[in-house]
Amino acid sequence: MFTVRFTVLLAVEVFTLSLQVIQTFPPSQLYLIRMDVSEEEDYYYHDNISFNYSYEDYSTLCEKGDVRSFAGVFLPIMYTMCLVVGLAGNTLVVAVYAYQKHLKTMTDAFLAHLAVADLLLLLTLPFWAADAARGWELGEALCKIVSACYTVNFTCCMLLLACISLDRYMASVRAQGRDLGGRLQRVFTRKHSGKVCLVVWVTAFILGLPDLILSKVRSIGHRSICLAIYPQSMAREVKASLEIVEVLLGFVVPLLVMVFCYWSVGLALRGLPIDSRGKKWRAVRVLLIVVGVFVVTQLPYNVVKLYRAMDSVYSLVTHCGASKALDQTAQITESLALTHCCLNPILYAFVGSSLRQRMMKVAKMLGERRRQSREGRATQQEEQGIEMSFNSHTASQETNTFSI
Repeated sequence: MFTVRFTVLLAVEVFTLSLQVIQTFPPSQLYLIRMDVSEEEDYYYHDNISFNYSYEDYSTLCEKGDVRSFAGVFLPIMYTMCLVVGLAGNTLVVAVYAYQKHLKTMTDAFLAHLAVADLLLLLTLPFWAADAARGWELGEALCKIVSACYTVNFTCCMLLLACISLDRYMASVRAQGRDLGGRLQRVFTRKHSGKVCLVVWVTAFILGLPDLILSKVRSIGHRSICLAIYPQSMAREVKASLEIVEVLLGFVVPLLVMVFCYWSVGLALRGLPIDSRGKKWRAVRVLLIVVGVFVVTQLPYNVVKLYRAMDSVYSLVTHCGASKALDQTAQITESLALTHCCLNPILYAFVGSSLRQRMMKVAKMLGERRRQSREGRATQQEEQGIEMSFNSHTASQETNTFSI
């Protein structure tokens, strides 16, 4: 009898304690705890809590207020810097090509599209800076558009870098008098540059469709966030597959193409005469800088992205501290990857002699127009001065001379 009474009292005490624990959490946090692992992982960047699946600590909550505070300060600063620097360089590139009205080479077409993609990507940064600082307050429609625009233009930039390296490789092949005789050499001509750019944009748009369709605004605690919500039945597999495809098309394929093409161009430069050795090594340094900057800015971000994709499937991160470190690492590496948009005008445009010549030509034409405009105004003022002097001479007989 004593055993039965003790068991009943213990059960009542446990039930009462459970109710008290449940009442301490807001409904939004309880919803978050009940979510599937793959759907909850989407909130790592933004929310204040997440479920910790460590078997050592049972089911405990991982407080991420410090991660959100770090993002609210670090991301707006980095995004503002990228926006200011990137807008200046890419706007100048677009203005030069727009002033010329026609693109002479295929590289010019790729550089123009690259500058446009960089500008569109940079224009999404103020929205993400506000989201990191205060949460998403702009509605679900704009959430979908900004998310898709970010993915489309980021992927488009990487694919255009691969196209630029391919075009330079084809130019070196033609300069050596070799004929590859393949479809690639027939496609990479000035006549087909528009079609190649269209294929690049369509491919990037297809990769941005999931963000356009699945992005939603969710309220977590006292703030709203914009993120892609995948169906629970296939969230882990679909999300991981899409991120792996983005890593392949946005980093692995462009890197392999750049290494192969620029290595071939470097070998071709070795065959130049000795008297042009200075120009040869300058060109080699430019190629090394282009590949080096691409690896330094994009490799960390894609490694973290691939690791997060694997974690969504195999639950590699089981401790709260590791989850926080991964979140902050992802924020830092993504900001580093965005700096490539600021460096593109310097690496691919201002370094190239073609665009430098165009800029000098545009500057010369603008200077010539300004000089002609000043001369025209001076001539007009002279004519007005002569007319006024004659009028004053006829009006007053006391003044019999005039000066121009």
